[in-house]
Amino acid sequence: MDIDNIEALRYPIGHFEIPEEITNSQLQEWIVQLEELPGRLTALVKDLKEDQLDTPYRPGGWTVRQTIHHISDSHHNSYTRFKWALTEDTPMIKAYDEKGWAGLFDTRTAPIALSLAHLSAVHAKLVYLLRGLSKEELQRSFLHPEGNTESTLEENIGRYVWHGNHHYTHIQNLLDREGWG
Repeated sequence: MDIDNIEALRYPIGHFEIPEEITNSQLQEWIVQLEELPGRLTALVKDLKEDQLDTPYRPGGWTVRQTIHHISDSHHNSYTRFKWALTEDTPMIKAYDEKGWAGLFDTRTAPIALSLAHLSAVHAKLVYLLRGLSKEELQRSFLHPEGNTESTLEENIGRYVWHGNHHYTHIQNLLDREGWG
């Protein structure tokens, strides 16, 4: 497989790009997408067998099971970052070793129902929080320790919509390639 094909498998929807202007309409659309992700993901994987769940979405990539657990872990961390940014002045967030987490026993073997339920709960709480934030609160930010990059909450909403869609598409493309859909 050539490098272009691997890159297309790794980033099937491209890389996240912050829009030049984030409108209220864009924010509302993103929040709806966050609200719908757990249901969409559950519907996508509900009929997969154990061997299918343990299939990597690309050569050298995570299995479907690991990807589902990763989405849940990542979005849990994101929810915490929102809370930090709302209660502290531009906090430096804690990064985590997502590859290390993906290699842990639970991520490699646990039933996906655990993370699908967790993702559903985290997203319900996140969406409820986001719908109550003012434009000023959405401008609050945090610093990421890798590169000391600052991110506003409204940018982070878009980033996690992209993240969910990115991994959803990894799984969808595998299902399509294998004829499992």
